[in-house]
Amino acid sequence: MSKLRLIRRIALSWCALSLCACDIGYLAHGACSEIRLLWNRRPIERVLEKKDLQPRVRSDLEMVLEVRRFAADNLDLNVGGAYTTVTQVDKSAVTWILMAAEPDRLKPHTWYFPIVGSVPYKGYFNKESAQAAAAAMEAEGYDTFIRPAVAFSSLGYFNDPLLSNLLTLDHVTLAGVIIHELFHRTYFLASNVMFDESAANYVGSRGAVGFFDHLKGPNSEDSAAARAVVRSDIEFGNFLSREEDKLLALYHSGKPRAEIVRQRPALFRQIQADYTRLKPKLSGLDRFDLDKEKLNNAVLINYQLYFHHLEDFAALDAMHRCDLRATIAAIIELAKSDPDDPFGAIHRAVKPPARGWLPDCVSGPTNGEPESPPVRP
Repeated sequence: MSKLRLIRRIALSWCALSLCACDIGYLAHGACSEIRLLWNRRPIERVLEKKDLQPRVRSDLEMVLEVRRFAADNLDLNVGGAYTTVTQVDKSAVTWILMAAEPDRLKPHTWYFPIVGSVPYKGYFNKESAQAAAAAMEAEGYDTFIRPAVAFSSLGYFNDPLLSNLLTLDHVTLAGVIIHELFHRTYFLASNVMFDESAANYVGSRGAVGFFDHLKGPNSEDSAAARAVVRSDIEFGNFLSREEDKLLALYHSGKPRAEIVRQRPALFRQIQADYTRLKPKLSGLDRFDLDKEKLNNAVLINYQLYFHHLEDFAALDAMHRCDLRATIAAIIELAKSDPDDPFGAIHRAVKPPARGWLPDCVSGPTNGEPESPPVRP
């Protein structure tokens, strides 16, 4: 696609959005930022021809191309022309994500956009704009949370480049991010970000396991590290579910909002203490950053989006004998069968495993065939 056609296509896409009750200034800024990222793409193969390329950068770029091939050949993900190019960015975050929630409800405030539907966040290409929007919502009484995003997906509308900030990640995390974004490119359920992100989170982390098993063998250090990330994701998701129950007991107590707001700081302190005990057991990137984040409903909802019912995805994986290609196909088929309740569709399809049980492809290599999950009594 020529650069002129690219600009025209992006402009038309964002103009279509502006016809639907969205902030035109916000949309115009988003279009310009996306044009800049796509305009500055450089083919990875061309970059690899540079003689003075740093060894670490060369290794990362070569691995990205290998991850693409694995995702296409072994997982049937819609790779297209994504991640064949790289765009240099001069900051660690390319967008800043704003989330908001009422102080007595674990339900996100949503914004509506065509194609993707209702979403529980709004992205900004500079931190100051996100902070100004958050301040306006806080003045209305909302809890807010702003977080950086190091990657994004255009859901297959464009051939997304690898952003250079991702090259600071370790190989296991980088492989998981690429496969995560490629799942979004393959399947996206409009107006259900929690399903989209949780499914992509499981597929990305499990895909990293499959990639390093394929590349280096199941007993390799990278494979072991990737498995530890999947286990940690599931454990963190279970932690969030337990803590959510404590908050919901207060929020559904029928007490006045003022009393709920008065009592909830004690619950947030307990959640922080529980996480402090859990954190040493987790692998991969930090989940909560309690040095920077003050816990509130918006913060918790942000993490719920990515770690919801991951144990059911693992059980579905076990049903397909750890064939991730088949598991991905099943995730998509089940979501399509019940788009109003995709988590329920998957839960009904699997036998609830005994608590703490994980399939061999997550718990570690064995000499036998992957076993079926034991049923919880």
